[in-house]
Amino acid sequence: MDEDLFQLRHLPVVKFRRTGESARSEDDTCSAEHEIEIEGVRSELEQVELEDGATVPKDFANPTDDVFMVEDAVEAIGFGKFQWKLSALTGVTWMADAMEMMILTILAPQLHCEWRLPSWQVAFLSSMVFIGMMFSSSLWGNVSDQYGRKTGLKLSVLWTLYYGILSAFSPIYSWILVLRGLVGFGIGGVPQSVTLYAEFLPMKSRAKCILLMQVFWAFGTVFEVLLAVLVMPTLGWHWLLILSTVPLMIFAVFCFWLPESARYDVLSGNQEKALATLKRIATENGAPMPLGKLIVARQEDRGRIQDLFTPEFRMTTILLWFIWFSNAFSYYGLVLLTTELFQEGDACAMAAGERKSEGRCSLECKYLNVTDYTDLLWTSLSEFPGVLITLWIIDRIGRKKTMAVSFFIFSFFALLLFACVGRFALTVVLFIARAFISSAFQATYIYTPEVYPTATRALGLGTCSGIARVGALITPFIAQVMLESSIYLTLSVYSGCCLLAALASCFLPIETMGRGLQESSQQEWGQEMVGRIHRLGSSSRSN
Repeated sequence: MDEDLFQLRHLPVVKFRRTGESARSEDDTCSAEHEIEIEGVRSELEQVELEDGATVPKDFANPTDDVFMVEDAVEAIGFGKFQWKLSALTGVTWMADAMEMMILTILAPQLHCEWRLPSWQVAFLSSMVFIGMMFSSSLWGNVSDQYGRKTGLKLSVLWTLYYGILSAFSPIYSWILVLRGLVGFGIGGVPQSVTLYAEFLPMKSRAKCILLMQVFWAFGTVFEVLLAVLVMPTLGWHWLLILSTVPLMIFAVFCFWLPESARYDVLSGNQEKALATLKRIATENGAPMPLGKLIVARQEDRGRIQDLFTPEFRMTTILLWFIWFSNAFSYYGLVLLTTELFQEGDACAMAAGERKSEGRCSLECKYLNVTDYTDLLWTSLSEFPGVLITLWIIDRIGRKKTMAVSFFIFSFFALLLFACVGRFALTVVLFIARAFISSAFQATYIYTPEVYPTATRALGLGTCSGIARVGALITPFIAQVMLESSIYLTLSVYSGCCLLAALASCFLPIETMGRGLQESSQQEWGQEMVGRIHRLGSSSRSN
């Protein structure tokens, strides 16, 4: 009896925490973590030596805690050289995505004049890209959940590269319409780079690092405008399309380095591959791995659309779909409106033009000039303040409030475009409006992969992206076709839509600030923890 009591007093402290919560969280003393302590006995953990002589900090060197999860390893390893390389490689895909989107703004007026296209055909060309993205986004998400994040991302980038180059050789409207639609189909998979990237990031760095990807988006928009200034007057739009695929070529060359997500490997039951990936990251970062055995929670039914509508996620999914729709609808609408407003002067000048020529020919066109490109560059630079705004507030007020505030301020500045102002004031208002709609988009991209578990994360992001493309394919008919009838009605539509999106952001049931990535559903988490407790108990008895 005394011997048993002696052994009982020397059992390790067992800590229980929910899947996805950081093992090094500042909230270790809060209710999210519960400790069972046997008669108050706690022994100080000392450093131990690994076989290769590397020293492990005592926080991760408890020889009795013989199991750990991917989240534990990611938090233990931290942010380092590996994540910087991953940031650059996934960021290149975002740069390519931004450039393909900015092409629409530059290509539309050029083809309108060169091929004498009516305004509805110009709008349909822009919409065709978004139609391709709409149909492919959930498909790429399903591929990423079923076959891996790396597989889905590589296939989508190579697809976009091939058809992006091919579309540069389009001889007639029908060719470029189909080929740009196929480009859009490939671009629909690019958001999966966020899924892959987020799954390698420790909790404290996640928001800032995903915002780093948005910096690549901003660089992409600015670079595309600069490229157009240099290429369009001399080489024409054919070379612009070819040169715009350079970031995709860079990714295609270096994608062999890209690892598969360890979280995905664990969920698919590939323990050895996940462990090898984590060891590779630890080696590159010069950080120690947690001791013990990696927990494998295999889940076969990954990427099921019905999992997005379980009681836990139903309201989140519905509200997120509307938020993503509003984001893309308003963001791309503002981008397309910018060139239209710059060509006319301001809302009052455009309204006067409507009254003077209600029946004007839809073939009437204007080429973009140097002044238009300069102002387009200035409004594109607003992406950078948008990143700074999001960076400053997202970890202070939370993801939901950041989205709500950004939508509301955009809605206000969209109404300010009603005013009869000069070109400089118009540029300033457009600059601020675009900064805040960019901020809303960035916050949404941070929130979405955080709120869904690993089993449905790629599909959740993919379906949200697909819904966003519905808004994006509709917006050319508002920003380019409805605009010919009423500038005020057009601006009211965008302002009202974002006002509703601000309300939807407030009603999201889950705030993800300070929360780790969830590996699985609550039921699976319970089974996972039962297995973990059993292994801990077995280890203690064997000792």
